[in-house]
Amino acid sequence: MSRTPLPAFYDDLDATFAELWRLLADGAAHGRSGFHLPTLGTLGADGGPRLRTVVLRAADPAEGTLRFHCDRRSDKASEILAAPACALAAYDAAAKIQIRVAGRATLHTDDALAEAAWTGSRAMSRVCYGAEPGPGTALPTGDAYSLPDETAAATLGRPHFAAVLVRADRLDFLYLDRRGHRRAAWHAAGGLWSGRWIAP
Repeated sequence: MSRTPLPAFYDDLDATFAELWRLLADGAAHGRSGFHLPTLGTLGADGGPRLRTVVLRAADPAEGTLRFHCDRRSDKASEILAAPACALAAYDAAAKIQIRVAGRATLHTDDALAEAAWTGSRAMSRVCYGAEPGPGTALPTGDAYSLPDETAAATLGRPHFAAVLVRADRLDFLYLDRRGHRRAAWHAAGGLWSGRWIAP
């Protein structure tokens, strides 16, 4: 009975680091990737943890950053402004890989980064930012909100749009295999990453 060969990164720390960033970039580019929809953790106004799914829009290994978008009227946006420390986690069941990222988030609303992100967004994605009332508002019925058409959304949604850039300072990679799991962690200091194997 033949076994699936172990991946090239299995016992290579540098290759594992490269694979982590490759998977995140793939997640940003492809909706079917297990890393396209990571869970974001922030600190709520009451001091408790808050989790939600976000859409990964970019992963830049050279800068050590990840980008997603949000409505600046949302709790997510206000939580990031109040306490920028955050974490992201994603698991791809087919690859049997979990990636966790911790870092600090910055909200970009009216700068070049935000404008480029808005310009690069699809028309159907912009519609959500034109919704009234804003995210989290209490409604008398489930359908008591409105969405603009795609043409109007280009104007109506922009004031509510924010790009969020997470500068990673800790990374954790876990690969599951019956022949032996592999887990590695990295910490950024002074723009340089240092990593080590850790117990799974």
